[in-house]
Amino acid sequence: MSIRYSQDFKDSLVKLHQEGRSLKSLAEEFGPSKDSIAIWVKQATPVMIQGRSKTLKDVKQLEKRLAILEEENEILSRIA
Repeated sequence: MSIRYSQDFKDSLVKLHQEGRSLKSLAEEFGPSKDSIAIWVKQATPVMIQGRSKTLKDVKQLEKRLAILEEENEILSRIA
């Protein structure tokens, strides 16, 4: 059974890592695995998309929204 951590907790660890703390020290002090913390850091790291800064979480949300809109568009084009 895996432990669910709050977004605030994840954000706090990401901030500590960005301030110079190692993944190992954060894992030892707070409990989540180094791999989990590394994933959270990666998800919070902004990427540039068409000159705009987006996080991986933002990109995933946009991809999900795009899939919904494409499906709606397909349905509407069949009706018309």
